[in-house]
Amino acid sequence: MRNIDIFDTSLRDGAQGRGVSFSLQDKLAVVRCLDELGVRWIEAGNPGSNPKDADFFREAKKLRLEHASVCAFGATVKKGAKPGEDDRLQTLLSAETETVVIFGKSSLFHAQEILGVSPEENLAMIAGTVRYLRDKGRHVIYDAEHFFDARKENAEYALATVKAALDAGASTAVLCDTNGGTFPDDISWGVTALRALCPGTEVGEGGKAGRTGEDTVIAEIGIHAHNDAGLAVACSLAAVGAGATHVQGTLIGIGERCGNTALAALIPSLELKLGYRCLPEGCLKKLSETARTAAEIANMALPEGMPYVGSAAFSHKAGMHADGILKARASFEHVDPALVGNGREFLMSEVGGRAAIAERLRKFDETITKVSPVVEAVSQRLKTLEAEGSQFEGADASFELLALREMGRTVSSFRIVSYRVTSEHPPTADIECSYAWVKVLVNGQSEIAGAEGDGPVNALDLALRRALTSFYPELSAVRLSDYKVRVINGKDATAARVRVLIESTDGTSVWTTLGVSSDIIDASRFALTDAIEYKLNVLAPFTPFAPAGNGKW
Repeated sequence: MRNIDIFDTSLRDGAQGRGVSFSLQDKLAVVRCLDELGVRWIEAGNPGSNPKDADFFREAKKLRLEHASVCAFGATVKKGAKPGEDDRLQTLLSAETETVVIFGKSSLFHAQEILGVSPEENLAMIAGTVRYLRDKGRHVIYDAEHFFDARKENAEYALATVKAALDAGASTAVLCDTNGGTFPDDISWGVTALRALCPGTEVGEGGKAGRTGEDTVIAEIGIHAHNDAGLAVACSLAAVGAGATHVQGTLIGIGERCGNTALAALIPSLELKLGYRCLPEGCLKKLSETARTAAEIANMALPEGMPYVGSAAFSHKAGMHADGILKARASFEHVDPALVGNGREFLMSEVGGRAAIAERLRKFDETITKVSPVVEAVSQRLKTLEAEGSQFEGADASFELLALREMGRTVSSFRIVSYRVTSEHPPTADIECSYAWVKVLVNGQSEIAGAEGDGPVNALDLALRRALTSFYPELSAVRLSDYKVRVINGKDATAARVRVLIESTDGTSVWTTLGVSSDIIDASRFALTDAIEYKLNVLAPFTPFAPAGNGKW
């Protein structure tokens, strides 16, 4: 099994993505989770670009990392300057990282028009920078900026710039698709051409480039792809196929413009499909959790459809697919989701089949099969409600309550006798005030409560839980964590029915419920009621349900 060095640049290139901003503590947290995953290299920023990066490298020295090495990033020496007198290089050295990453110009156009130097001066700047850093005891990873665009302009010169870095002592030469528009066949060309020019970059059997040992070689070739054509992962795979042993990207694909190679999508393909070793043994199963953690630190939602690690990656909605999966996993899953720490999900909808419904109902009764009468009853009820505007694939908690009712289980911990919600926006005030009043009945006892909220739904939520907490103290930990509204039939304008989805949490579990009505407050009431019923009937400790005495299922 050949080793591939995984290089994560979430904290440098990823931080350049739109809407992405890491605090100092965020950056340290990302380093810890990437190290736990087993990533080989972490590019953490340019210590000379801003005070936060300089502070980070001071704090990073205190970290005790098991797998990863933190790298500092910078540019080649300034035009006309000597490396020892270049303040940028001195700042780079002050980060005291074992390895530094340097980028240089591969293009004649960029050298002449952007840097204002001759072709020969550009080569000297690259070689001089690498040699100086090597003499200072640093390992050097050289990023060949715009390499693939430069190849179309002048392939001989583009290759010469990379060879200058390798000849000066760079341990890794990374070919960069900086503009992100290169196709995989051109990526293969670049790696193959560099290997032909510099035979020492070919990795020996059983060895790992850039390390000492009988089977290793002098340097390795890497790839850094952007996703502007939607091909970053494909281009990285093509580079590895052509002989690259170092892959750069960001764990969840964030980065400049359309982002970078999503390592969470690339690593499983390399390990599970092609037989390369990217992470230490046993670490691949941490991938989904680490991706979710990285997204949370970046204050973003992990894309549902992200390959391997997204919540939709192993979700099945069609009845035929669900039935096939339950008979043979490989029928509709290309890998076992457990291998990457993800899980399978059956989405409940009108197009779902009885096999998927039966699988979900076995949570409450292990004897249920797809031919059980209750499965047909749930299926018909599901189709009726979805025809009226409900959509259960995003509201698992409401589906389970629906199923329990059809199974003969009385799911009613309380009843709302009446409620009222009002809002006002005084002309002299800058804020809207919303008030709710609710009367509930629990086991023959009534309770009335009121609340003020940031909006009518928030006020209703607070009043309802305030009324019920004296009966059910466990509700004090429940809170609304997300709220979504979808207009079902927009052509009816303000008389249209709406679908409300409410996400709730008690600090441990997260569940989603729905409500449908032409009145948005009433739709919210249905969703809020289901959220509380789910907490009390499903999440609270209970004895597994037995078949009802009337033999309903």
